[in-house]
Amino acid sequence: MAKQANGAAIVRYGETVLLVTATASKAPRPGLDFFPLTVDYEEKQYAVGKIPGGFIKREGRATEIATLSARQIDRPIRPLFPKGFRNDIHVVATVLSVEKDNAPDVTAVIGASVALGVSDIPFAGPVAAVIVGMVDGQLIINPTVEQYHKSDLHLVVAGTKEAIMMVEGEANEIPEQDMLEAIFFAHEEIKRIVAFQEPIYKELAKEKMEVPEVCIDPEIETAVNEYSLALLEEAVKNPDKKTREAHMDEAAESILTHFEEIYPENLDDISNLIDKIMKEIVRKMILEDRERVDGRKLDEIRQISCEVGFLPRPHGSGLFTRGQTQVLSVTTLGPISEEQRLDGLGIDETKRYIHHYNFPPYSVGEIKPMRGPGRREIGHGALAERALMPVIPSADEFPYTIRVVSEVLESNGSSSMGSVCGSTLSLMHAGVPIKAPVSGIAMGLVKSEDQFAILSDIQGIEDALGDMDFKLTGTAKGVTALQMDIKILGVNREIVSAALEQAREGRMYIMDKMLEVIDKPNEKLSPYAPQMIKMQIKPDKIREVIGPGGKTIHKIVAESGCKIDIEDDGSLFIIATDNEGANRAKFLIESIIAEVEVGKIYTGTVKRIMDFGAFVEIIPGVLGSSGKEGLVHISQLAEDRVNKVKDVVDIGDQITVKVTEIDNQGRINLSRKAVLKAAK
Repeated sequence: MAKQANGAAIVRYGETVLLVTATASKAPRPGLDFFPLTVDYEEKQYAVGKIPGGFIKREGRATEIATLSARQIDRPIRPLFPKGFRNDIHVVATVLSVEKDNAPDVTAVIGASVALGVSDIPFAGPVAAVIVGMVDGQLIINPTVEQYHKSDLHLVVAGTKEAIMMVEGEANEIPEQDMLEAIFFAHEEIKRIVAFQEPIYKELAKEKMEVPEVCIDPEIETAVNEYSLALLEEAVKNPDKKTREAHMDEAAESILTHFEEIYPENLDDISNLIDKIMKEIVRKMILEDRERVDGRKLDEIRQISCEVGFLPRPHGSGLFTRGQTQVLSVTTLGPISEEQRLDGLGIDETKRYIHHYNFPPYSVGEIKPMRGPGRREIGHGALAERALMPVIPSADEFPYTIRVVSEVLESNGSSSMGSVCGSTLSLMHAGVPIKAPVSGIAMGLVKSEDQFAILSDIQGIEDALGDMDFKLTGTAKGVTALQMDIKILGVNREIVSAALEQAREGRMYIMDKMLEVIDKPNEKLSPYAPQMIKMQIKPDKIREVIGPGGKTIHKIVAESGCKIDIEDDGSLFIIATDNEGANRAKFLIESIIAEVEVGKIYTGTVKRIMDFGAFVEIIPGVLGSSGKEGLVHISQLAEDRVNKVKDVVDIGDQITVKVTEIDNQGRINLSRKAVLKAAK
């Protein structure tokens, strides 16, 4: 299958089946200074027996889940290609069949590893991935759907036989030590899947492409090193990003100008050497001098400031600034009916808490077209969403759909973690009763052989020149989400353990700064937020509220000015802009669904008089509907004998009566006499 690709694999896990292909260009792309790897994850609706919706009836652009799955494949395989390899590589994972209990996304990672391994593309695999769940304190590999809904952990771990390459997941406030155990519990299973692949590599792998060596004349390298080192060391040390970049650009320009007459044919090599020297300077400062380019200690957090209520009209807003990273998070509350419907192959069909992340080019001082969210924006938004999801109240506790948008206004490292912090502030300002505040931090790593240094709150240059980007979020109780990307051939238990502990200390410091500004959710919602009243009615009463052709509910909406949502289980939501309208809608609905109860006392209006008694409306009709009437027999009008009904009551009189019986034909019998006796 797919024999024109450089490598292909059909991977089957239970009844989940994927075709994964790896294709390479015949030659490297000239002039590139990065590795051109593209990964696509193609969801096919036929895989779960569905026909796509809409007019066109075919799959359109990738869903958010497909984009996240593609990133999940990319991140563990990218570091395993040779340095200097510049051929275009395209990995495509096509989901052909899905059994809900067997996740296609981690299966795709294994398929990509096999497809690359049997191809002629140079690749230092095998690599494998698994999901770890935790049910009743027990760790489980690749939990079923039933176990997933009970699990306190959903962790995707990828790695080679030797080390961990990628971690991503969400947790229900799990302690760091438990998270460490989960990661290396996964690694034991990864080793077994890697061992399964090794014979396939050995038997089927083609001869690998040659990777051209980048050879620079030693004479040029020595000359550039001697001339550039002091200039670059001075340029790189500055706490301000723009100033530092300007000094680095000036130094690089000066170096190139100096050598353009000496080595006019080798300016590209000299430019590459400048980048290499700069990287070595930064890494040496961290590993040997324990100093960072902005003068901070390894575990030092940049200056933090927080503000809530920055915007007057939105339902909640939080402005979080850490160093030169600044994020404005804005909360909007809406009715449950506005939850997001998901059109993918996953187990979740709707989403009530939605987090979107925007990274405009001005945040890093760049100019480029803005064409909607890319993979980075979708990935960072999903990470922030996972971070806060464990503390979002249930629909029963807080019957709203919640959308938070994080606008990155300035970025110099870890804007996704700034989004988590800003969104916690925004949610609390909006009055969302979150279970606990959440903070986040990004950790870095510089490693050389057995020596390593863990960095807290990394900035852009440390991310670019370092070996790890480890983002971790949590409450005071434990971890809620994490994402770890490795740029070297994996990390061991010692490094992960140290990073988790240092991250905990850092995020607790950040949380303290946040809580100085707002330490709990506001008790009242914004006056501009929709007022929400939740009612529970019997499902067989839904038709009465809706009425024939929807006439009754349309009248309620018109008279109250409210929006009304009704679910199949009888959950009814009144969404209003003011209390008067909400209360009017509630009264109308309660009147429509009201049931007469035997033994209950009502005050009603006499509507008709007969020789044998009076008919009293005990529940008034609304919106043109008839109310509920009962008969007070002449013998039940008073304690003494009554000769004529009109001797006691007349049409329009208000009287208090007790329901004594509802017969098998639904007729209601009332007694005024019983009320009078009880009053004595």
